[in-house]
Formats: sequence, C-alpha cells, structure tokens
Amino acid sequence: MAPKIAATALGVTQHYENFPVGSWLVPRRLRPAFSAIYRFARYADDVADEGDAAAELRMAELARMHATVEGQSSHPVVTALMPFIEHHDLDRTHLHELLSAFEQDVRGGRFHDFAALLDYCTRSANPVGALVLGLFGCGNDANRRHSDAICSALQLINFLQDLAPDWRRGRLYLPLAELDAAGLGESDIAAAVAVGQAPARLRALIAMQARRAQELLGSGAPLLSAVPARLGLELRAVMAGARRVLAKLESGGFDPIARRPVLGWSDALPLLRFWVAPAGEARQ
Repeated sequence: MAPKIAATALGVTQHYENFPVGSWLVPRRLRPAFSAIYRFARYADDVADEGDAAAELRMAELARMHATVEGQSSHPVVTALMPFIEHHDLDRTHLHELLSAFEQDVRGGRFHDFAALLDYCTRSANPVGALVLGLFGCGNDANRRHSDAICSALQLINFLQDLAPDWRRGRLYLPLAELDAAGLGESDIAAAVAVGQAPARLRALIAMQARRAQELLGSGAPLLSAVPARLGLELRAVMAGARRVLAKLESGGFDPIARRPVLGWSDALPLLRFWVAPAGEARQ
C-alpha cells in the first residue's frame, strides 16, 4: 500500500469532524471499544479517500481488512478491534458493510436515485450506529430503526457539506435522476466547483436535500430517550452539530461550494441551544 495512505489513515486526530466522537459522555469502560470502532471506520474511509495510490492498491487493502475480520489475514487496525467485537458479542457483518461502502467509493460509482443513495448510507453510516447500540446493550429493533435514520441523515448532511471536495475526488453524492429533473448534469457541478459558486437551480436542489436530511434526522429523535442517559446526551451533541451545520448551510444560501458550512468556536452558543432543545425545535 502507498506510504502516504498508510501515514494519513492512522492519523485520526488530523481530520476535521463536525460531530463529536467518543467524548467523556461515553462510559470509561466502553471508550477503548468505541475508539477502536472509530479507528476502523476512519482508517477504511481514508484508504478510499486519501493519498494518491492506485485503485487496485486501495481495493487490496480493503480486501485485507475483510479477510482479517474473518481471521484469514492480519491487519493491525482490524486486529486491534476484533477482541472488542468478540467481548461485546457484536455482529461483524457491520464491519463488512462499512468496507463494502468504501469499496464503492474507490470504484467511483454514481447514484441513480435517492433510494440508491440511501442504500449506500445503510452501509457507510448505519453500521456504526448499530455497533454503538450493541456496545451499550440497547440494539433492539426500534432503536435500530431510529439509529439508522440519524446515521443516514448525518451522512447525507456530510454529502452536502463536502460537495466540492468530494467532486474533486471524483465523487458525486447527489441522485442523478434528481439532477436531471432539475435541468442539471455533472457538467454543471464541474462548472460550479470551477467558479466557486453554485447556480440557483443547484442551490434549490441542495435545499431540497437538506430538508430531506432534516426530516430524517428528526424521525430518529425518539432514540434519545430510549437509550442509556449518557448515550442519549452524546446523541444530543451529535444531532446538535448536524442541525447547526444545516442552519449554516441555509444561512449561506444553500451554497456549500461558495461557503462550506463548518463548525468552530463561534458556534458554541447556537450548539448549546440545539443541544438543550428537543430535536427539531431550535432553528438557528
């Protein structure tokens, strides 16, 4: 594997994150497992995204991770995670699902419609939520449905936020059929990224996607009161970050190309309002 990928993929702290991961709200006894799951997902994501390695090398590294999950190879990131998977009796299928999404990224696929995009979310984001519920011993069917809604919403928000950098990587996480219905094509995305500004029709499409993500996020809100208190507080923080990003996207005219909505210290008070308000109530 290319040295540049190996170097960046293990550097968890160098990545900008909108949503808190593994904070003090996670019980001390679960933090090592929580961190190991995150490192696995972060590393695999970086294999797909970072550096300049050829696609076949990236796919080979992901295949090695698949094999190590099944005990058929050796990979340090996976090997560090597997004792926690076994100790907490977590479903290793979720690890394969994550890897399959990152393999799809390497192949540079497109998404015909929103159903195809959601299918990607079920593999790129929802498994992390399922694993966390498993760690906390609350992975029943109802909680899984609500967790899936939250995780998919977070993923969709990231797609909107990262429209320009994803395009530069050869990725497009907007449904092609909806682009076409709006009178847009991939050439319009390329032109918008080139000039650093989205045209009105693209902003309208992004606004529609943002509303869809907001509704999906809100539909998962019952999970907050159905899980242990500390996990519920952690989820409030995650959802506060997501809702604040959506608010900043709206205030920027739904143009993440001209102004990518990111969180900083200036967002502390709005985040606090989102955190203490019931999901969906706070607006700014």
